[in-house]
Amino acid sequence: MGYSVVKRSIIKGRRDKIWNWRCRWSIVTIAAIALIFYNAVANIWLLHPTACPVISTASPSDPPSCEPCIDTVPNSAIDDDPIAKLDLRLGRWDGSRSYRLFDYAAVGELYSEVSSNSKVCLATQSSIERLHELLRIAAHWTGPISVAVFVAGDELRLLRAFTTWLFRCQPEIYSRVALHIATPAERPGVHGVVPSWARDCRSKPLPPGERRADTVAWRARHPYPQNHMRNQARKNCHTSYVFLVDVDIVPSKGMAASLDKFLTTAPKCSLCAYVVPTYELDKRVATFPSSKSELLRLSRNKLAIPFHRKVFIYNQYASNFSRWEASGGNETSETHISHNVTNFELLYEPFYVAPDTVPAHDERFLGYGFTRNTQVYEMFLIGYQFRVLSPIFTIHWGLQARRNRPLWREKQNEKNRKHFETFKRELFARYRRDPLHLLKRPQQKKT
Repeated sequence: MGYSVVKRSIIKGRRDKIWNWRCRWSIVTIAAIALIFYNAVANIWLLHPTACPVISTASPSDPPSCEPCIDTVPNSAIDDDPIAKLDLRLGRWDGSRSYRLFDYAAVGELYSEVSSNSKVCLATQSSIERLHELLRIAAHWTGPISVAVFVAGDELRLLRAFTTWLFRCQPEIYSRVALHIATPAERPGVHGVVPSWARDCRSKPLPPGERRADTVAWRARHPYPQNHMRNQARKNCHTSYVFLVDVDIVPSKGMAASLDKFLTTAPKCSLCAYVVPTYELDKRVATFPSSKSELLRLSRNKLAIPFHRKVFIYNQYASNFSRWEASGGNETSETHISHNVTNFELLYEPFYVAPDTVPAHDERFLGYGFTRNTQVYEMFLIGYQFRVLSPIFTIHWGLQARRNRPLWREKQNEKNRKHFETFKRELFARYRRDPLHLLKRPQQKKT
């Protein structure tokens, strides 16, 4: 009896040991299988990403929320920060050795091809704090875009970030853009660390407040070299015609294709500049006018006015907006000449399409005042004819008012007014024509 109990106890102990051993190995086996399965799924997911949705550029104010997939770039290891390789010692100097200029700091892969197939290149210039406006332009302009950007000090790292964001998040836009840089000798650009939003398509590019305080203070004391930037952007276009605009001037939809068609069939005119009417649009208007008829409806409701009408009427006065509006929009949708400019004003500065054989912008004019109208005035003395186009147009978002102009702009304007006296004498000597004698209206004060 005692022997049987002991035997059963021994057998039970052995069974318990075997059971414990089997349980331990089952747990280890299950864990190993689970780990193998997890690794397999992870590898498949990493090597086979989901299809990337189409990125729309219809609303540039709302950046896309999709991180680009491998399909949006040539390969997953491509360098998405081309400006990082820029040697800041190798830029060409301007005539006064005050600015270094870097042409083609970043170039989209289709820029050359699109330029070869287009009649018109859109050229523009910008400071870093307004560069986001480029998205509005590119959403409507389907041709090549040449943009010159002014950066000082740490602003270069923000330009690198924006270029990277554009490459990753708006590849269709980036592919058509050639980006150039100008930086001051007194405060040259420095590479620095690129912020994290550069590679996050859920982020809005160039958020405010990222520039260093000392850079902002330096910029406030030094005039912005608009004409340097205009010349740089113009000269890096490779089409027969150039449409030079400021970065906050947005073309109407389909303008690139419409201009291509017009310039293909228009009679040859070596001394013609084709003016595109520009309006200011009240910010309460939610959508861009879809047609000239829609723009004129907004004009009748005081939600759109000719550009600079309240700030300085002679800026666009010679374009004769009343005559342009007389059609009421009931005209062909094909781009055509509405009328010729017959009442040229000394301070006229339209946005126009012309070959890049027009005079360069005088780089002695820095900041604001006499930067564009002096170049247009020299064209007038040469004998250029200004012809206003319809039904295409451009828009500046926001109605401007004289009271909103800061004091420093008037100071820059007064300084440039002195340069203008020298400029007039040079024109008289060059063209043997008295500039003021050719005009009906005496010189007006520009503010």
